[in-house]
Amino acid sequence: MDIKLKVFCTVAETESFTRASKIVHLSQPAVSLQIQALEEFFETKLFDKTGKQVSLTAAGRTLYDHATHIMGHYNEVVKEINKLTGTMKGAVALGASTTLGNYILPQIITEFKKIHPKIKIKLRVANTERIEDLMHAGFIDFGIVEGKTSRKNTKTEKLISDQLVLVIHPKHTLAKKRAVSVLELTREPMILREQGSGTRQHMEKFLDAHGLNINDLHVALIMGSTEAIKSSVEAGTGMAILSRWAVKKEVEDGRLKAVRFKEDFTRDFTLIYSKKSLLSHADKELLLFIKNYSYDTF
Repeated sequence: MDIKLKVFCTVAETESFTRASKIVHLSQPAVSLQIQALEEFFETKLFDKTGKQVSLTAAGRTLYDHATHIMGHYNEVVKEINKLTGTMKGAVALGASTTLGNYILPQIITEFKKIHPKIKIKLRVANTERIEDLMHAGFIDFGIVEGKTSRKNTKTEKLISDQLVLVIHPKHTLAKKRAVSVLELTREPMILREQGSGTRQHMEKFLDAHGLNINDLHVALIMGSTEAIKSSVEAGTGMAILSRWAVKKEVEDGRLKAVRFKEDFTRDFTLIYSKKSLLSHADKELLLFIKNYSYDTF
């Protein structure tokens, strides 16, 4: 697939060269050169610029509509050729938010590859907001996220539920409790994920449901990864809220303690698709495998 079209669609989706450059992992000048090459080819402007924000011209809207169709037709071509050859081949690019991407999907993908060794899989792990950006820009085929989606052109489908727990040092004063109350969160230093994280979204929603907010917490640190948070909790810096799956190994090793909440604190992991995209045969095969997987093994 022509990289220029993917870059173009990313700029169109984000309405920003700066934001697009972060998504496609190119410098902003490189993104500008890709757009400039398309404008020179079509001999017309594709974007109007107002400060840092850009919007599609009439020609740009026409190209965007056709570009999304081209990406969909490409997937159909791959599917047809796979039928002719009788071999399940192709490539799947998926994205996942931190918990699933780091602690669940690697095992699932390994088992899937044993059945379909010729399907190439690329997994990108990021927070929920970035996964949705990558999907709408055409850099991943679908995503699995733990936070709410923010765009109308996104289709969603519940996958599985996950329990969030309070993660503390084994010698913490709360370590002997079987369950803790949400009010316990206001009495000790807390380590939080960054804005845009699905875990952070659910924590804020949980607090709000019980008449609290972030300002009621003693926030010791804000960190951009689950692994960094676990290390900080292990060092005694504070408490954190994480998925039970994310801390399974450390709890088994005795390095961390996970305590459930008295109040219900679960969330759903959600499959997300762009309404404009057509999933390939390989995409659908992996999706079916993920949906039917026995998550009790984790």
